[in-house]
Amino acid sequence: MILFPAIDLKDGKCVRLLRGEMEAATVFGDDPAAQALTFQAAGCEWLHLVDLNGAFAGQPVNAAAVEAILAAVQVPAQLGGGIRDMATIAMWLEKGLARVILGTVAVENPALVREAARAFPGRIAVGIDARRGRVATRGWAEETDVMATDLARSFEDAGVAALIYTDIDRDGAMGGPNIEATEALARAVTIPVIASGGVSRMEDLIALRDTGVIAGAISGRALYEGAIDLAAALRALGS
Repeated sequence: MILFPAIDLKDGKCVRLLRGEMEAATVFGDDPAAQALTFQAAGCEWLHLVDLNGAFAGQPVNAAAVEAILAAVQVPAQLGGGIRDMATIAMWLEKGLARVILGTVAVENPALVREAARAFPGRIAVGIDARRGRVATRGWAEETDVMATDLARSFEDAGVAALIYTDIDRDGAMGGPNIEATEALARAVTIPVIASGGVSRMEDLIALRDTGVIAGAISGRALYEGAIDLAAALRALGS
């Protein structure tokens, strides 16, 4: 199972939100590239980047910070937040991102996801962010009637590289991930599923790994606050 250290970007800084609330942001650093280098030095295989402002604006906002990270590190990075058209997808991939994450458009314009997956094989992921099983979009501000499992299954034949499943109520709360829901989603589809939201201790990572069906896990606040030692976690997971 791959562990993805998270760098969430708001106003050019590294932050973590509590349950997706922009007003509940904790700033952990004002140099995202330096943070990325710290994660790389610990031995991570991937980075998970989120343009939080972009998720609300519907277009890239923290591009300078993302580009600084890409210039600084050698490990592959995936990015979500405000990526809602082919031009933006192509722009980010050309700038060196390994993978882009499509969230809102996966609900509002699934044809775009399919088109992008055909155009950029292996480089398109779908972000599924849910409260009580229902998908939320536009920076988690709008809840839909779409069920997470139904959305995931709808992309089975699209060629997407991964699904990033976030339980919004767990995100940033340090209360543990929703292992049951994440495992159920992973068993419902053949697309690799990456768990996000609530990973707060080493035991959470082991429990996710031990399901045998979850391909990766994203952690942010627990790494910044020292609840999880990244190098030790990577060794324990065999990453």
